[in-house]
Amino acid sequence: MELNNIITKEKLEQYFKITGEAIEKVKSHEMDIDRINQAKDFLEMAENYFSDASHFLEKKGDMVLAFGALNYAHGWLDAGARIGLFKVKDSRLFTVDD
Repeated sequence: MELNNIITKEKLEQYFKITGEAIEKVKSHEMDIDRINQAKDFLEMAENYFSDASHFLEKKGDMVLAFGALNYAHGWLDAGARIGLFKVKDSRLFTVDD
């Protein structure tokens, strides 16, 4: 079994693409109106970590921190989807059933 233990520019591009797509999907779908403040908070955290990832990569050249920030960003989106803050049904982008 080959280990996948190197963060490459190509790998980061894939993570930026999928997390960016997930952010846009959340923004284009309904949120739980009864918990709208929590939903907006989760989305803001995801967007902030996504922005941080860009900063770490482009301004500092730090691929490890960028990778970590992207994973945090997507984690906020996944958590929001799982607990129903975001009304998304896309098992490719989130840990939810279609």
